[in-house]
Amino acid sequence: MKIHTLDLDFQDVPHSIAAYLLEGPAGYALVETGPMSTLDTLKARLAGHGLAPADIREILVTHIHLDHAGAAGWWAQQGARIYVHRVGAPHLIDPAKLWHSAGRIYGDQMGILWGEILPAPAGQVTALDDGDTVEVAGLTLTALDTPGHASHHHTYRLDDIAFTGDAVGVRVPDSQWVSLPAPPPEFNREIWLETLARLQAEQFAAVYPTHFGRIEDVDNQIAQLRASMGAATAFVKEQMDAGYEREEIVRMYAEWNRQQAEAAGMPAGVYDQYEAANPLFMSVDGIMRYWRKRQ
Repeated sequence: MKIHTLDLDFQDVPHSIAAYLLEGPAGYALVETGPMSTLDTLKARLAGHGLAPADIREILVTHIHLDHAGAAGWWAQQGARIYVHRVGAPHLIDPAKLWHSAGRIYGDQMGILWGEILPAPAGQVTALDDGDTVEVAGLTLTALDTPGHASHHHTYRLDDIAFTGDAVGVRVPDSQWVSLPAPPPEFNREIWLETLARLQAEQFAAVYPTHFGRIEDVDNQIAQLRASMGAATAFVKEQMDAGYEREEIVRMYAEWNRQQAEAAGMPAGVYDQYEAANPLFMSVDGIMRYWRKRQ
């Protein structure tokens, strides 16, 4: 068994979104599709391994956010089977609500960022529940329910490693800083902390977040995300309590994040990769919504 990290070069930024090519005893499968805007890049990456889209018959997506599953409908229309969390499955089959929700966040940037989103034929979508196993490419993966970032989030365990989507945060290669992706409308700190406890108890030898690449210091990754989550939510609440408006909090949060990254030894030129993988305004919106629901 081999795992190949495919860099989708989202918005021409390396190490911002990955898809993972699984090479097993019975063929090939993908974890994550990326958005439609990176489909040509994904095809090129597959061609680099001697593969065409027709060679990919099975795809697992960790959740239905567009950076992870935006191209799932296209692949399903080519005949690939898509495995997805049960809560997310209906939104791949009829993506109208998903597109509308994303449009409220990204506005006229939708096409540039994500491309189009195509409906997946219902017969090509398999909905998974916690603990379900999937056989792809001769490999057995287990779906683990891992909410907090989104209610429709699965981590996929494969032997002693896991494909974690956004569940353990964002960390690009050659950096030690872990960034919190907390988009609206479903970011939930308490639920996510339960997810982190569950993932830590699995004692994985390595994890593969979609942003980005193999990480072997799993306990450190989880500890840093816990710390980032606590600090980020406290920072945003402090600004809300001080009466600042959303636009000013976004500006302050961006400045604060850069300071946190630099204090963690962020190499020069790496910060833009984090911004592409995890736009900070989205986390401000998600955290503000989280606090307002608790008032």
